[in-house]
Amino acid sequence: MRYISHLDLMRLFARAMRRAELPLKMTEGFSPHPKFKFKKSLKIGLESEHEEASIVLKFPVEPADFKNRLQKQLPEGYK
Repeated sequence: MRYISHLDLMRLFARAMRRAELPLKMTEGFSPHPKFKFKKSLKIGLESEHEEASIVLKFPVEPADFKNRLQKQLPEGYK
């Protein structure tokens, strides 16, 4: 999975969060998408263990519930 591009990684997380039915806040406009971003984009071929992301939700969700719901939708190897 370390050869996945940053844009593909963003799509992976957007789809996983949508399948997990998390209350994501969406952008406004013609083509809405979830409001989230990673602090840094990784270059292709690099691995990371601790990436920070900012995710905007419509209402609060317990951190453990968020983690469990999202983890069930992510491919093996992503935590």
